[in-house]
Amino acid sequence: MRVLFTGADGYIGALLGPYLMKHGIDAVGLDTGFYRAGWLYPMPGPQPMVITKDIRDITEEDLQGFDAVAHLAELSNDPLGQQNPNLTFQINHEGSVRLANLARKAGVKRFVYMSSCSVYGVAEGDSVLDETSPVNPQTAYAECKVEVENDLRPMNDKDFTTCFMRNATAYGASPRQRFDIVLNDLCGLAWTTKQIKLLSDGTPWRPLVHALDMCQAVHQALLADPDKVGGEAMNVGSSEQNYRVIDIAKIVSERFPDCELIVGEPSADNRSYRVNFDKIQRLMPNFECQWTAEKGADQMLRLFQAIDMTPEVFTSAPFTRLKMLMQHKAAGLLTEDLFWSFKEDTLAV
Repeated sequence: MRVLFTGADGYIGALLGPYLMKHGIDAVGLDTGFYRAGWLYPMPGPQPMVITKDIRDITEEDLQGFDAVAHLAELSNDPLGQQNPNLTFQINHEGSVRLANLARKAGVKRFVYMSSCSVYGVAEGDSVLDETSPVNPQTAYAECKVEVENDLRPMNDKDFTTCFMRNATAYGASPRQRFDIVLNDLCGLAWTTKQIKLLSDGTPWRPLVHALDMCQAVHQALLADPDKVGGEAMNVGSSEQNYRVIDIAKIVSERFPDCELIVGEPSADNRSYRVNFDKIQRLMPNFECQWTAEKGADQMLRLFQAIDMTPEVFTSAPFTRLKMLMQHKAAGLLTEDLFWSFKEDTLAV
């Protein structure tokens, strides 16, 4: 199987390419290169070829010869998406649907879309949500996920299988690390400041999933019976990994030496949801999460010890998506629409 995976230089993509190659997939990456400024640690082993191209510029010709597309490349979180909701819809919604249409025209047989459990937004009380529950997106990022699912689902047929991986909140180590997601951020604070200071009371629920378990889910979706997964949304994670934010903070603080935990006041951010993950194991029986928040926090501690991570690295732009894009724009390297605008005379002496 020959697979094009977009977002190859992102947090998940940096792990996904080698993961697919290890499992016998001929994987080729594609990425626009926003986050190539830094690696947190070297990535051993064979690496896939990566095409440098914006998904908005992809042509049908680019997609010919691939059996499947795994689509990860979008503006990647709520704060980033809220900076310019119209642009978020142009890239995340219109760009993703355009990519799927081109893939189908090019003869690609399968399209695995990385959606998000954030589509559920706010749950009523402590109710547990599954794929039949109403969606309630609270941000442009989550709204786009819903719209892409809605537009791609009718494309599913015997010649073009679409499926939607509604990932829980990611965590864990990656060479293209992100410190703007909850467990990773708390681990970074615990290591660099010896203190976790929650900006809320920590009561909201968040389901978590390790980055490598997300890679496993993509791999299984690429191989799954089209009659079972075609047109289906699947929550990616495990029901045991529904945590309150306060519980995540306690897990981290207990594993990092001399870390103080300070709990704040209730927050205006009302996003809170618990998720059921039975469906993915029913449709793809070989999928099973290998990680927990406890193991993930232990992994992060070992990594920080190994690289002797400094506060400067933790807070540097390459590891926070919004910071990196703002830095590129301030340097005149990106337009307001996030197209590269580098000019040769920029570095002229």
